Amino acid sequence: MDVLITLQIEQLLKNALEEDIGAGDLTTLSTVPSEARGVGRFRAKRDCVVAGLIVLDKIFSLLDPAVNVRRLRRDGDQVSKGTVVAEARGPVRALLMGERTALNFLQRLSGTATLARTYVDAVKGFPCKIIDTRKTTPGLRTLEKYAVRMGGATNHRLGLYDAAIVKDNHIAASGSIAKAVRNIRVQSPFMARIEVECANLKQVEEALEAGADVIMLDNMTTKEMAQAVKVINKRAWVEASGGITLATVREVAEAGVDFISVGALTHSAPAVDFNMKITSLDERNE
Repeated sequence: MDVLITLQIEQLLKNALEEDIGAGDLTTLSTVPSEARGVGRFRAKRDCVVAGLIVLDKIFSLLDPAVNVRRLRRDGDQVSKGTVVAEARGPVRALLMGERTALNFLQRLSGTATLARTYVDAVKGFPCKIIDTRKTTPGLRTLEKYAVRMGGATNHRLGLYDAAIVKDNHIAASGSIAKAVRNIRVQSPFMARIEVECANLKQVEEALEAGADVIMLDNMTTKEMAQAVKVINKRAWVEASGGITLATVREVAEAGVDFISVGALTHSAPAVDFNMKITSLDERNE
């Protein structure tokens, strides 16, 4: 079993199947003989970066262990329209009952991977990295962040537990950037990094003085970003954030930041269309 398929992911897949099948597939159980066998081929309907193949085997095995899934491409591969990326072979009933759930994951995750690759390609030649955010679909964060990696981008923190980001509300509650950072240092593990969201150069100076590991330049102009990069002068990592699009991302990279966070990778990536066509198998010729 793939390492990514944790108990949490397995339960997610079970829930997705239950949501679709419920008490039973009325059409399939009424029209398809239980002994019928076939092969379903997953085909890309446009050029894309494929992601989500990793979950296909578990989806179908949850329905019927007799189904065998063969991946013909790897997650992260750039594929062209018409490419068959995987085959599922076994009882036709199981193939049909798992079809939509499998396609839903494959389409959504491939969409995220494809958009991530587009952003990564847009900043080629610059040393900065494209990173994701926590703006993910509830329950799908692990898989969506996996898809981001398959597109060649980098994950930011996974949740509230593995890194600290001081935002305006935290600053207001603590009284200052310095107090917020100091309190986090006392409470956090030694290896945990602290990032401070800054809206202007004054806050950048305060964050540097407080000892922030990462400084987020939030909704600044590219001119302001370039100024902040000079002020920081490699004393902390620099992240650009806030409304960055494909039209502006290269200009942001030119400002000299280390990371560019893009929430759209997970909250606005258009799904990539795939289909699955089933061909009947004559058991005597398998």
